[in-house]
Amino acid sequence: MSALKELKRHIKPGVVYRRKHLEKFSGAIDRHLTELVNNGVLQKVSGGLYYRPKQTSFGAVPPDDKVLVRAFLDDDRFYLTSFNAYNSIGVGTTQLYNERVVYNHKRDGRIELNGRSFYFIKRDRFPKESNLEFLLVDLVNNLRFLAEDQQKIKENVKRKALSMDRNKLMRAVSYYAGVRTKNFFEGLFRQASVRDAV
Repeated sequence: MSALKELKRHIKPGVVYRRKHLEKFSGAIDRHLTELVNNGVLQKVSGGLYYRPKQTSFGAVPPDDKVLVRAFLDDDRFYLTSFNAYNSIGVGTTQLYNERVVYNHKRDGRIELNGRSFYFIKRDRFPKESNLEFLLVDLVNNLRFLAEDQQKIKENVKRKALSMDRNKLMRAVSYYAGVRTKNFFEGLFRQASVRDAV
């Protein structure tokens, strides 16, 4: 079996590979990867990242975002989302965003993977899965980046927060909020406590 065929045998459809994970199967990895890209067996999705498309009756399927991000980071510890997620929490956000947001422990900045924009944000803490408390805190963290009426959204967030379980929300604030966001929620609940005491 030729070295190229041996390499190809280890490349499964629907999987994104890092160059370093494939070099053990070839003594001339860069030449072989170039040949496989030129032959349409692989697609180069970013520097050092390659995808073998899964074929269906409708054609080649692009890589799943999670698979792509996992290979890029070479890490399973990340939270993949979009600012569109805020539209589901009932505080008046309506804009749609094409960019995916990736909270992770390794990278910062905007990076294009397979023709799509991903905004990598390095954070110490982020959830494995989304919930209402996290989304509300995250919205306030990121409000300055959103194409929304910020004052109106803040007022809606205040109403929403006061209708929620305060302990659960403040736990999310202590885990995920930046300084401004922490001050926002602590001030809100301080004022509410004063009103309740009157």
